Amino acid sequence: MKKMTKSQTAITRRNVLGGAAVTGGMLMIPWLQRLKAKAQAGPNPEEQKRIEAAIPAKAFVSPRKPRKLLIFDLNVNYGGHGSIPTANLAFTMMGAKTGAFETEISKDPAVFAPDSLKRFDAVFFNNTVGNLFEDPALRQSLVEFVYSGGGLMGVHGTSVAFMKWPGAVEDWPEFGIMLGARGANHKANNEHVFIKLDDPIHPINQPLGGDFDYRDEFFRVHEPYSRNRVRVLLSIDTAKTDMKQTPSLGKVERADNDYALAWVRQYGRGRAFYCGFAHHPSVFWDPKMLQFYLAATQFALGDLPAPTTPSTKLTPAVRAQEQLGWQLALVPSAKPLTLFETIDKAAELGLLCVGGSNRQKVSRDISKDFNDQLTSDERRQIRLKLDAAGVRLLTYRIDGTPSDKAVEFARRMGVDAAPEIVTLDESAREKTIASRLDRIYKSGRKSVVFTIELGSDGAGLAQSIKLFNKATVQLTTGGKS
Repeated sequence: MKKMTKSQTAITRRNVLGGAAVTGGMLMIPWLQRLKAKAQAGPNPEEQKRIEAAIPAKAFVSPRKPRKLLIFDLNVNYGGHGSIPTANLAFTMMGAKTGAFETEISKDPAVFAPDSLKRFDAVFFNNTVGNLFEDPALRQSLVEFVYSGGGLMGVHGTSVAFMKWPGAVEDWPEFGIMLGARGANHKANNEHVFIKLDDPIHPINQPLGGDFDYRDEFFRVHEPYSRNRVRVLLSIDTAKTDMKQTPSLGKVERADNDYALAWVRQYGRGRAFYCGFAHHPSVFWDPKMLQFYLAATQFALGDLPAPTTPSTKLTPAVRAQEQLGWQLALVPSAKPLTLFETIDKAAELGLLCVGGSNRQKVSRDISKDFNDQLTSDERRQIRLKLDAAGVRLLTYRIDGTPSDKAVEFARRMGVDAAPEIVTLDESAREKTIASRLDRIYKSGRKSVVFTIELGSDGAGLAQSIKLFNKATVQLTTGGKS
């Protein structure tokens, strides 16, 4: 973001920049007008040529169907970054040249109404600072679009979207959770950092080739950011970077020394991506960065398969299961615990997935059946419970003939569409999990959800999970555990 005096910084970034007190009585209107005019100017002819020359020649992967990306670039009470129109043009040209997607650019919040939003495969919030819209129905439409399988992208200033500006006062916490972080503390807008690839084999990182150095404005994000929540792609290499560069706008040190710059995450079935590289227009005529953004866009649109398991949860067994395309979910028994109790038990056992049932109650506080009669706020509480536990809802059992409402409810709650489900309960009882997995592996079956029932034998359940994990590692390492 644009470098400001200390007084202006305090006015415009009170909460984000470490809670500094307001030292002035009003926003600098001439400064705001100049920034807004710059943001709306757009690339000049020479810059347009640079963008065109940098655009990848082909899509990272072939799209499975025609894709449409909504680019939303509204800023509220903030003039906007000069890179916004450059990014709009670069993404539009990139989609057209590669055939990977079509774009539509809008500043109108009405585009998030359900009938409008369903036309898109993903939404790109392009450097959107401020409280973009407050209509609860539009916010619900957006979060349900993502949770039921849509894509979400954000760059740079998107980390303070849906926050009241000036002051960066939180107004929609779930958006920050969905994106993966909040905050905009930073050093100079041309800070020189060395960047490491935290996940070198991740598909989105492939265009970058390896570690590199870069100059831009790099945000130090804060809660809800956590490697327990997101899969970090890139971060500042603190061993190589001069971390004492000045100036510092706000609190730029983290106690954990973790300065993530780009990540992906799963929210329900939704695919979210964030990257901080977007302050300067030049980012969008950098060939490597455009390749990186193309891969990320195709991930968000649903064409590029890419793992999203949070970084701290990448055990050898989880990596093996990612490679196989397999997942293990804890499902309720004939006399089920509440959904929340099932979620807690899964987290306790180290599982990343659960199944639900329309015959179980949600929780002690929400004493309703887990079905389509739940209110939007009760569904929100379930989403937040799953997120806090680091668990995904993969399956939903419906007793009787499923109604259209029940199917739609399952979709809104992020249940995968018609996965292949294999029940392991009998194999667990007979201690034949390894041989059964071996047969499925040899058949070449991918995208399998294995379920194991939450029964009374806690020790036996833990042992079955251990056997499952051991067998998947052996299958991907040629028999080595």
